Amino acid sequence: MSGGPREVADRYVAALCELDPLVATSLGTAEGADRLPDPSPQGLEARAELARRTLGELAGVPAADPAARRCARLLRERLSADLAVHEAGEGLRELSHLFSPVHAIRQVFMLMPAGTEEDWSLLARRMARVPAAYRGYVATLREGAGRGLCAAPRQVATVVGQLDAWLAGPWFATFAAAGPAALHRDLDAAAAAADAAVAEVRDFLRDEYLPRADGTPDAVGRERYALAARRWTGADLGAGARLEEAYAFGWDEHRRLLTEQRRAAGEVLGGPSGSPREAMRWVERHGPAVEGVEATRAYLQGVTDRAIDALDGVHFDIAAPLRRVEAVVSPPGSAAGAYYTQPSQDFSRPGRTWLPVLGRERFPLWDLVSIWYHEGVPGHHLQLAQWVLRADGLSTFQTSVGMVGADIEGWALYAERLMDELGYFTEPWARLGYLDGQQLRAMRVVVDLGMHLGLPVPADADGVLAGHRGRPWTPELARAFLGEHSGSTTAFLDSELVRYLGVPGQAISYKLGERAWLAGREAARRTHGADFDLRAWHMAALSQGSLGLDDLESELAVL
Repeated sequence: MSGGPREVADRYVAALCELDPLVATSLGTAEGADRLPDPSPQGLEARAELARRTLGELAGVPAADPAARRCARLLRERLSADLAVHEAGEGLRELSHLFSPVHAIRQVFMLMPAGTEEDWSLLARRMARVPAAYRGYVATLREGAGRGLCAAPRQVATVVGQLDAWLAGPWFATFAAAGPAALHRDLDAAAAAADAAVAEVRDFLRDEYLPRADGTPDAVGRERYALAARRWTGADLGAGARLEEAYAFGWDEHRRLLTEQRRAAGEVLGGPSGSPREAMRWVERHGPAVEGVEATRAYLQGVTDRAIDALDGVHFDIAAPLRRVEAVVSPPGSAAGAYYTQPSQDFSRPGRTWLPVLGRERFPLWDLVSIWYHEGVPGHHLQLAQWVLRADGLSTFQTSVGMVGADIEGWALYAERLMDELGYFTEPWARLGYLDGQQLRAMRVVVDLGMHLGLPVPADADGVLAGHRGRPWTPELARAFLGEHSGSTTAFLDSELVRYLGVPGQAISYKLGERAWLAGREAARRTHGADFDLRAWHMAALSQGSLGLDDLESELAVL
């Protein structure tokens, strides 16, 4: 085969779409629209073999220019990281309340078009394949358990609870009920089988897997953590003392933000300083809020639309296809955090921000506005949709399946900070919410590393940590620390703790990525001096495609 790294990367994505039709649907292509991936051990091995073949092909391909070298570096690093995770057997215990095949398979139905009878016919055929896919996933977990590779009981119990929520609908039957009358027989049969398959997964996890997982620790240890962190950051953080440095950085950020929070709390409470927790409780009860799920969704849609209008032509150049972003409500049984899904490659499916409801009818705004800048504009949507727009100059791999968490989460956290720099949090309640979000991301670094690596509580810790200085972190101590310094709900913080324990290394990608984005911007500013153009820098930075943490700062610095 001929071509450079981009062609190798594109061939990899095409082959991956054959193995995993969920990727094809995410990209918006028609290939395999009625199929599902094979999450069995054989399916995992097929993906690994594709990665090995692609790396072999890449080794013989020259990278003739900087763009080709960036593509080659990303492809080599991402596939090598995936293979390391596979060879360690991590895929045999991939179970968490955010990332697992059981969740991905349900999510794909919310990404598919549902406007015509033909659309619903595809949905029915794909839904009919849910039982086989879920059986393959159960086979994988059973294989892992047989090798002594289990997810921790906390993760299992949490997913069982989620599946209970799905079955309360039941979810697939409720989804299928919106289809055309002409297809109700096929849709109802497929949905009944899919819901029954959900029940089978739930029963397997509760009755067979959970007892076998008994004794599996929540903490994964340094070796597994380094593998996972590389997956999320694109960097070998296990080398030297990089993980300890990240831990110290997270603690420094916690302290810095706490000082800012106290100042902001004083503004809310009407004094020179105040308790952030008191101020957050006050704005939760007495600050602005929206009543009703639909009214809140509409309000958040307005937040994004107004941001687009205000930022376009001033701090960014937002192309017409990027101006369409949909705020939607997350389905029952989702995790507690908001999230974003990327547009299809032809923009026929727009980018979407997802609001978790969790049974609420009243939504205080103080902690929602900043996170919608994070998920929408100028955050995830502006970056990921810009990648789609620039797909003609990048490989599909660089704009989709090769994305690195530290790059995209770092950008979204940078986007929140940018809105603060631009004066968008002038109301004290809004800035308190922004700082609360920043503080949560700093604490994530501390507790994620602290729990999984058994690092000691810092010597200058106070509050709930004061009596534990020098001792290793535990999940219970981490939850108390989060509760002391976060204004989020109990349900959200409980979900966050499960998230950190079940997806090691993901939580640190936000702050470490933001640090790289800020350092890259500052280096570019120093280079250009008075000629530095922030708008031009933003657009060049957002048009590079994904980069790993080890490359991000240096590439941003030369723009």
